[in-house]
Amino acid sequence: MSTKPRQPTVTKAALTSPAAKRVPSDPLLTDLRQMIAGAREQVARTVNSGLTVLYWHIGSRIREDLLKEKRAEYGKKIVQAVAGQLTTEFGRGWSRSNLFQMVRFAELFPDLQIVQSLTGQLSWTHFMAILYLEDPLKRDFYAEMCRIERWSTRTLEKKIGGMLFERTALSKKPAKLVEMELKQLREEDKLTPDLVFRDPYFLDFLGLKDTYAEKDLETAILREMESFILELGVGFAFLERQKRVTVDGVDHYLDLLFYHRHLRRLVAVELKLGDFKPGDKGQMELYLGWLDRYERKPGEETPIGLILCAGKRQETIELLNLERSGIQVSSYWTEALPKAEMERKLHEAVALARARLKLDAL
Repeated sequence: MSTKPRQPTVTKAALTSPAAKRVPSDPLLTDLRQMIAGAREQVARTVNSGLTVLYWHIGSRIREDLLKEKRAEYGKKIVQAVAGQLTTEFGRGWSRSNLFQMVRFAELFPDLQIVQSLTGQLSWTHFMAILYLEDPLKRDFYAEMCRIERWSTRTLEKKIGGMLFERTALSKKPAKLVEMELKQLREEDKLTPDLVFRDPYFLDFLGLKDTYAEKDLETAILREMESFILELGVGFAFLERQKRVTVDGVDHYLDLLFYHRHLRRLVAVELKLGDFKPGDKGQMELYLGWLDRYERKPGEETPIGLILCAGKRQETIELLNLERSGIQVSSYWTEALPKAEMERKLHEAVALARARLKLDAL
């Protein structure tokens, strides 16, 4: 006659004994929780990476057969048959549409080494969000920025929806230069100001309506600092407001001072209600020179400046050679535009900037 193993019993006396009342110290529990959470995260990351690489191999293998068989309809039938068989043997996840997504994945990311470098941070759902971007430069930009800044899938989708690529200075450069900078980012993990700064910045979360003063803009930013830093991007740390800059006994006040961890630079931010004026450059150069002399720490790069203004004229910006001074001028939008209008404005800005660069090269 078989007997079941006896279950441990807990008596009332045991529950009320001094040993039972002892609670592990907080540092001990904290350390154990961190160990368990870290191990779980590592396991999940390893599984995710393995699955994504598997999907790449499956897509690549199917693509080989599809390229051999040039009849599109016959290719679809092959994939349909394969999907049915895999689903029977391995369950859900191997539908015809999923297999075609794997094929597209292998087609758009043909270098397995690059895929493997990305899978440490990007999950399959990240790649799914990127796959249907038509511009290869956009795909590379979002993939690399996602890897560097460790975006969640939700954050990635929000960045794409907010047209982050079109708002970077990088997008306005010739395609060859964009490719070179993204290659440098991939190989050296090195962010540049062109990848960090945006134009325009969306400040609709500040809730500013109709007329407002420069002080109102600064106060609203301070009130919504978390949202403002999210719009600035990963890596910004707020240091001071109204930073006093004393030159020749005269006090000047810088609106906002940040530090960027990835760029390893101080970032001076000036807020302007109206359009950018040439005199704003001289003011920012004074601040940057002072910061470089008195605030820059060993190992840091030269401070850079961001002038946020309601508008700007492109020819004025070009003639002032602001890049040489380490100054970026960006406009800001305090009210959200309809998506179609936003897309039109940003696409026009990118096209105009690239056209000007082509003319300058002639």
